[in-house]
Amino acid sequence: MPAEEKLPHYSDDLSKPFRLDTSTTYVDGGSGDRYWRDYLQLQCFPIDRFAPDWPAKPDAFSGGLAAYAVALQELAATVLELVAEGLGLDKSFFLGELIGGGTLMNVNWYPPCPDPSLTMGLVPHCDRPLLTVLSQGDVSGLQAKHRGRWIDVHPVPNAFVINLGHLMEIVTNGLLHSVEHRAVTNSSAARLSVVSIIMPEMDSRIEPLPALVSEEKPPKFRPFLFREFNEAYTAAAANREDVLRLFMIHPSDTIGSQN
Repeated sequence: MPAEEKLPHYSDDLSKPFRLDTSTTYVDGGSGDRYWRDYLQLQCFPIDRFAPDWPAKPDAFSGGLAAYAVALQELAATVLELVAEGLGLDKSFFLGELIGGGTLMNVNWYPPCPDPSLTMGLVPHCDRPLLTVLSQGDVSGLQAKHRGRWIDVHPVPNAFVINLGHLMEIVTNGLLHSVEHRAVTNSSAARLSVVSIIMPEMDSRIEPLPALVSEEKPPKFRPFLFREFNEAYTAAAANREDVLRLFMIHPSDTIGSQN
């Protein structure tokens, strides 16, 4: 799209249902650091709620987005049913208000960076909800933290990456861990990724599942509303340990290591 047609959508107001922006909101300590990323952020599901906010141009945008959003929601529900069954729960356990808050999509564009040693594409962070669904294209750039070191998550053709988020770690009482990840830059190729974040209702009550709590395994996290968590996540600049510690019953405990 021509720059003059994109400019009216440019905004750093997180409350807007459709916007263009650059860098990232989550910067430690307000340092002013900028990151090598342009992105389109929009609410994409439920379609009847958010489609009126989508732009009319280009012509194929709304139809393609609607079809993708529906298929994406079905995929996420299937994955959550499998996770629930694996935990010994009813397969529909996660399919209520924990994914009923709408789906937020970030379409990330990482242009070639003249000097990748100077900046990153996206800061290390964990996603907020139970899970996110990532289409990372065919250019490497995603890294995940594994036992204290960063490893490349290479693209697999025709496959999605599923990231477990903070809420999955909390509701499973630490049985499953949120995945810390980041995006790095390169000097030779542009990278496009599409991240779909399956959000809970803001007033959803979040706490460890009673079925996963016992005398031997007491709850590690206190109950809270997702609204409170959302505010804390932004204030902590999405730092994994800082976010989880705010909701731990014993904040001095060690945060679960990532497998």
